[in-house]
Amino acid sequence: MIPVPVVVTVLGGWCAVYLADTLLKSSNSLKASYEDWLLTYGLSVSPFHLRWQTALFNRQFYSWGRWKPRFLYLWFSVGMVFGIVAMFGSVILLGKTLLQTLTQMLTEAPKAQNDRMLQVVVSVPSSGLCLRAVCKLIMLHENNPYTVVPGVNLPISQLTYFFSAILISGVIHEVGHGVAAIREQVRFNGFGIFIFIVYPGAFVDLFTTHLQLISPVQQLRIFCAGVWHNFVLGVASFMVLFLLPAILFPFYYTGVGALVTEVAEDSPANGPRGLFVGDLVTNLQDCPVYNVEDWNSCLGDISEKSQVGYCVSAATLQQLSFPARVYRRLDGTVECCSNNSLTDICFSYSNKLDSHLYACLPARKVIEASKVCRTNMDCHKDFVPSFCVTPSLENQTRLIRVKHPPHIDMLYVGHPMHLQYTVSLSSFVPRQNFLSTDLPVVIETFCKYLISLSGALAVINAVPCFALDGQWILNSFLEATLSSVIVEKHNRELLGFLILLAGSALLAANVALGLWMVTAR
Repeated sequence: MIPVPVVVTVLGGWCAVYLADTLLKSSNSLKASYEDWLLTYGLSVSPFHLRWQTALFNRQFYSWGRWKPRFLYLWFSVGMVFGIVAMFGSVILLGKTLLQTLTQMLTEAPKAQNDRMLQVVVSVPSSGLCLRAVCKLIMLHENNPYTVVPGVNLPISQLTYFFSAILISGVIHEVGHGVAAIREQVRFNGFGIFIFIVYPGAFVDLFTTHLQLISPVQQLRIFCAGVWHNFVLGVASFMVLFLLPAILFPFYYTGVGALVTEVAEDSPANGPRGLFVGDLVTNLQDCPVYNVEDWNSCLGDISEKSQVGYCVSAATLQQLSFPARVYRRLDGTVECCSNNSLTDICFSYSNKLDSHLYACLPARKVIEASKVCRTNMDCHKDFVPSFCVTPSLENQTRLIRVKHPPHIDMLYVGHPMHLQYTVSLSSFVPRQNFLSTDLPVVIETFCKYLISLSGALAVINAVPCFALDGQWILNSFLEATLSSVIVEKHNRELLGFLILLAGSALLAANVALGLWMVTAR
C-alpha cells in the first residue's frame, strides 16, 4: 500500500494548487491579470495536471530540423522501420507477459525460470496537436511482475534518478517528434513540460492541418521518431554503461573487488567487526569477488545452495568443543549452543560410527584459516584426521565468511539477501583519495534508469493503443499499405479501430494485473 503521508502530501498539494487557481479565476479583480499572467508564461492548470508551453526553443528546433536534410531523411526513415517493427513486437511482448502473469496468478508456486526480462509500460496521452510523454513502469523481473511505485517499492534515495530519467526520456522522445515534423514541413508551434500527479513529461505542439495534409509515409516518420529517439537514447546509455570502466580508467580502477560505499545503520554488517565504507570485499566464502556483479552472484549462489562446512582436525575439534544440550528448533534444525552466546555456533559433523554428531564451537576459531568443504573427503590431507563441520542453522540462514583485507574476516549469520540489501558497493576503486566513491555509482545508476525508462517509451509507446503513438503509427501504416487493397476509407478506419481496441485491452490487462500483483500480494 502507498504510505498515507505520501497520499496526503500529493493530494493536499494538488488541492491547494487547484483551489488557488479556481479562486483567482473567480475573482473579479484578479481574474484578468491572472489569466494574462498564465497566457504570458504559457501556463495552464487543471486537476492533477500542470503544463508549461513556450516558443523559446522554436528557433533551435528549426535549426535541428533543417540540418543536413539527406542525413535526417535517412535517420527518420530508419526510425520509421524501427517504429513499425516495435509496434508488432510490443504486441507480442505484451501477449507473452499477460500469459506469464496469468500463469503466475493461477500457480501457488510458479516454476522458476532463468530468463530475465524487463517490461516497461509507458502511458503517453497525445492528440493531433500535442504528443505528450508520461511514464508508468511495470517490470517483469524473473517473471515476477510488479509496478514501480515511487516511495513504496522504489527507494526514496532513487527518486531523483527515477524522475530525472523520466523527464529526459520524455524530452528526447518529443525532440524526435518535433525535428521530424519540421523535416517534413509541418509547422512547429512550441515545446513544453508538464507534471501529471507526480510524473514529469514533455510535449510538442504541431499544426494539425499540416500533419493531415502530408503523405502517410511522412506521417510515419514523424510518429515513429519519438520511439526511435528513445531507442537510440537507451542504446547510448547502454554503451556508456558498458564502456564506463574504460572512460573512468584514468581515475578509477576495477577488477580488484567490490568497494563498500554505504552500510545501513540497521544492517547486520554494521559493527566493530563488520564492514565499513572504503572496505574492499574480495571473497564471500570461497567465491572470489572482483566487482559488484560477483558480489550479487556469490550471494545468490550461497542463498540457493546448502551451507558449506569447514575442515577442522580431530584434535582441534576435541580441544574446542564442550558438552552442550542438543535440542531441535521448531523448523526441525538442531541447536546445541546457549541462546545467550554471541561467539559460539552449533556445528554438525559425522564420523565412521555416527552420521549425526553436534558440537558447540567458537565460530571464529573454527573458520579462520580453515578450508571450506562439503564432505569429510574434502578434508583428507597429509594423513591428519579431519572432519567437515557444518553450521547447524535455521532454514535460509547462512554463515558467511566475508574477506575484506587487511581487516579481520567478517563472519555474517543471517539471510544472504539481508546482506545484499543493506550494503551498497561499487566496482570502481578511486586511484586517489580525493576522488569521490559515489560518482561512478551515480553514473551507473542513472544510465540503468535511462535504459529502462527510455526503453519503456521506445517499446510500449509503439503499442497500437488509443492515446499512444502506436495509434497514429497504426493509422498511417494502414493508409500507406492497404489503401489499394481496402479501397473504402471507412473500412480501413474500422479495421484500425478494431486493432486499437484489441491493443488497448491487451495493455489495460497487463497494467491491471501488474497492479493486482502489487496490491493483492
